[in-house]
Amino acid sequence: MAAYDLEEQEKIDGLKSWWEEYGTLVIIIVTIFVTGISGNKAWKYYQKQQSDQAVELFISLQGVSEAGDHKRIRDAAVLLRDGFPDSGYASRAALISARASIDAKDINNARDQLEWILINTKEKELKYIAQLRLAGLLLDEKKHDEALKQLENEHSEFFDSLYEDLKGDIYADKGDDSEALSAYKMAMSKIDKKETRYKIIQMKIDALNK
Repeated sequence: MAAYDLEEQEKIDGLKSWWEEYGTLVIIIVTIFVTGISGNKAWKYYQKQQSDQAVELFISLQGVSEAGDHKRIRDAAVLLRDGFPDSGYASRAALISARASIDAKDINNARDQLEWILINTKEKELKYIAQLRLAGLLLDEKKHDEALKQLENEHSEFFDSLYEDLKGDIYADKGDDSEALSAYKMAMSKIDKKETRYKIIQMKIDALNK
């Protein structure tokens, strides 16, 4: 009897060990098999639920943003980032939070939000904007080489003038007037002469030529 009990216990122990190693996989396989027919519908429903919640959070963020409380804006943006990182709302929330943090002189959070966008966003335009704003922060901190490196990253032709204009500001701040003038002239060549920014860049050039 004792030998029987020992044999049964060994079998039980063996089964426990097997289940600890493969049990989760078995559950996943069975679940997929059982729900396979309706899995596509369930996934679409889940995605819609996620999207709806992201929209609600983003609307709340916009309301907080109007109040001008950058800490509450930051917290709302983090909720969207952590809960719905793949949604377009998360990147937009991070951009709003970065702007509010810059205004509030909370540079650390602004940098964190912008760097998050660079790593996570799937929208190139938002990435280009984040690169510009991060380069601007680095310029304010006199980190000229790091700022210029940001502006060397890929961007669309639409952003060429903005990138070159900021390069001019960085070189001017470094005291490299020659490179600054070159960047400003390149920026001007990318926009219409009737644009207000064209005139502003011309004023920068005139100031360097004095």
